[in-house]
Amino acid sequence: MKIAIYGYGNLGRGVELAARQNADCTLVGIFSRRDPSNIKTLTGAPVYAAADLHKFKDSIDVLILCGGSATDLPELTPTLAADFCVVDSFDTHANIPTHFANVDSAAKKSGKLCLISAGWDPGMFSLARLYAASILPDGKDYTFWGRGVSQGHSDAIRRIPGVLDARQYTVPVPAALDAVRAGENPELTTRQKHTRECYVVAAVGADKAAIEQAIVTMPNYFADYDTTVTFITAEQMARDHAGLPHGGRVIRSGKTGLCGEHNHTIEYSLKLDSNPEFTASALVAFARAVDRMYHRGRVGCLTAFDVAPADMSPLKPEELRAHML
Repeated sequence: MKIAIYGYGNLGRGVELAARQNADCTLVGIFSRRDPSNIKTLTGAPVYAAADLHKFKDSIDVLILCGGSATDLPELTPTLAADFCVVDSFDTHANIPTHFANVDSAAKKSGKLCLISAGWDPGMFSLARLYAASILPDGKDYTFWGRGVSQGHSDAIRRIPGVLDARQYTVPVPAALDAVRAGENPELTTRQKHTRECYVVAAVGADKAAIEQAIVTMPNYFADYDTTVTFITAEQMARDHAGLPHGGRVIRSGKTGLCGEHNHTIEYSLKLDSNPEFTASALVAFARAVDRMYHRGRVGCLTAFDVAPADMSPLKPEELRAHML
């Protein structure tokens, strides 16, 4: 499988590292909209200008897109599906149906195969929700994220005037988590499920009270949550908050029996030292599935729901049956 990376931020670097861990994967190169001469890769992988991507149409089996969901992927994925099999990590849940339709139309027109919204949520958490709901139809799903850094929320804080740097952690509420695990099937509001912890480096002379007020009242980000804001120095930020950990859990509580007398709980959890590196590892596994399915004649757009687990594994079917079944 010959892959290429489009975009070289945290996620692109993660894919670069993941490619080294998969013996059946060759990294053709990294394509960037920045000047390639100014980019130094982690592994010495070659970097090319994004404008030259068309020259590699016959050299790349799967192109992995490492752009953002807000503005990059809605345009890039359907555009690049004209020439490549593509995998992306589009994670704006509410807009997935529209994104899927746009990519599906482009890929069917070009005869390519694309997979959108790969990663851990959407992605692996999506599969956990689907499997659990299929097994326990009389039940309820809960998804908790964290404790971990939300890159989007951190960026939103950094855009506030007077803020030099910021990290925002999403944290599950322990009482809510305990109630779900106990099979109580509680009705939980947004505020009852998660809290948000913000660590902020303010500019000298900045109005910290105004910054805090701007954070806790920010719609769509913090207004619906119990939010704490802690001001720290740049040195403390570098020392204590340099990483990008994340994780979470999908829990389904369900009932079986003649009168629903037996309770069951399914829980799938992740604890990640590096959100982008784990997401990148999932992207490479899904790219393997795309490559295999494309060579079997599949075209159009897929999600994690359309991929057989065996197609994600580098192992042969007989090895899977012998060692993992």
